[in-house]
Amino acid sequence: MTDAKTLGLALDALLEPDKFKDYGPNGLQVEGDREVRLLVSGVTASRALIEAAIEANADAILVHHGLFWRGQDGRVTGWMRERLRLLLAHGIHLFAYHLPLDAHAELGNNAQLGRLLGLQSDGRFGEQNLGFIGQGDQTWDTAQSLADHVARVLGRQVTCVSGSERPIRRIAWCTGGAQGYFESAMAAGADAFITGEISEPQAHLARESGVAFLACGHHASERYGAAAVGARIAQDLGLTHRFIEIDNPA
Repeated sequence: MTDAKTLGLALDALLEPDKFKDYGPNGLQVEGDREVRLLVSGVTASRALIEAAIEANADAILVHHGLFWRGQDGRVTGWMRERLRLLLAHGIHLFAYHLPLDAHAELGNNAQLGRLLGLQSDGRFGEQNLGFIGQGDQTWDTAQSLADHVARVLGRQVTCVSGSERPIRRIAWCTGGAQGYFESAMAAGADAFITGEISEPQAHLARESGVAFLACGHHASERYGAAAVGARIAQDLGLTHRFIEIDNPA
């Protein structure tokens, strides 16, 4: 058992949020009133995750996508009111870490996705060095064979756009909505780039450059960081931890 302040200090020490220029506040976003025994982790602070945490009798929730973002409507109505009402009514603390949870070299979303896919990072690229680049534990003959591998590991369909049939040796990846990092990945020498989402321009860039673009789902690519961090922090502080998966097709 611990208090929210101790938990927050431990998370900050691990994830170092002050190093990042982010799109919303990192750390404690909603203060509850419970001592922490059970820490639940998940991808997004959705109502479904909050309700599942209540059902599990959780004391704190750790997520990648929190409630508050730069530029959003600040009124507490509708879905925001309901999420906050549930958290406050049950005294549950909500912690959220966005870019710090992507970037952590061992436990972050990018590191964990690379581990699952058999990719070893030997460099970083892109804004705030969030992107990872390196080699796979094998060489894929084509971009489609790499896409098939990613689909098998993540258990979902992968969108693959490739402008060449060259073997895939250097792979860059950045989870979530990092399609804007594609040109940085190309400049870093990647044969293929893996992220969560694709927008219209990236299909043309892939075809014209010959660098493959693989979109494997925003949620699907970011299911692993919060779970890894939650497990580590719980072990360090003597807490119980549980990851709760809320399915999302995006």
